[in-house]
Amino acid sequence: MEVLTYATPLALAALGETVSQKSGVMQIGLEGILLSSALSAALVAASSGNPWLGMGAGLVTGVILALISGVFTVLWMADQVVVGTAINLAALGATGALFKMRFGGTGSLASFPSLSGGFDPFPWLTFALAGALWWVMRASSWGLVLRATGEAPKATEAAGFRAQAIRLQAMALGGAMAGLAGAYLSVGIVGSFSENMTNGRGFVAIAMVTFGRWNPLQVLAASLLIGFAESLRLTLQAQGVAAPSQLMIALPYLVALAVLVVAGKGSKGPAALGTPFRRES
Repeated sequence: MEVLTYATPLALAALGETVSQKSGVMQIGLEGILLSSALSAALVAASSGNPWLGMGAGLVTGVILALISGVFTVLWMADQVVVGTAINLAALGATGALFKMRFGGTGSLASFPSLSGGFDPFPWLTFALAGALWWVMRASSWGLVLRATGEAPKATEAAGFRAQAIRLQAMALGGAMAGLAGAYLSVGIVGSFSENMTNGRGFVAIAMVTFGRWNPLQVLAASLLIGFAESLRLTLQAQGVAAPSQLMIALPYLVALAVLVVAGKGSKGPAALGTPFRRES
């Protein structure tokens, strides 16, 4: 069960990123969305005493930030890497400042109500979402349009759909899932918040999309592998295995890098991924 718990936030973020990339938009700001959602969930859970309200706050935060990114990258056609990097840097600074303003400069947040120890449907919800996304992308009309937008947005427009609207919808869905992922980190697993607590999970999630070759089921499997590495790291540390602490901390990321190098070789993403699209008047 620990593997599922640690894999859940990464899987949710990676599945949401899969939807976004299938439409042709790479959400480089995923790390910032995760971190911002983790803080908003922690603040609401601490204030209300209700972890479910915290999860909802994280979801809303993810959608808002994804749509802000969409305004710049989809509607105004700004560079996706630049906008995503700006979101990551802004989130890192803003969450740190807000955290210290609200809870002081101690660097830690007192415990607040979390999902741990109670009913936690999110690991199983993640499996259901992966299956649902696989079906939607493969068999539904919206999934067909989504894939067409990521491959040839002009063809989407010629068929009577608005490519920019499809991309914004995909980004909103991806943002909602990233918001849940960030909230699950603070409210679902840890029950607290610390500065930069995401520790690069957003970038690992982006790598898992490539590793999973933009297939939701394969992306889920890749995320479970990293969740296993995270669980193994904690188990080895608890058993007092003699190994450098830096190596133990880096273990999940080394695994992610290794599988990306091996499985990502030769993978080909959507043809229009990262390419802005302007509607012809």
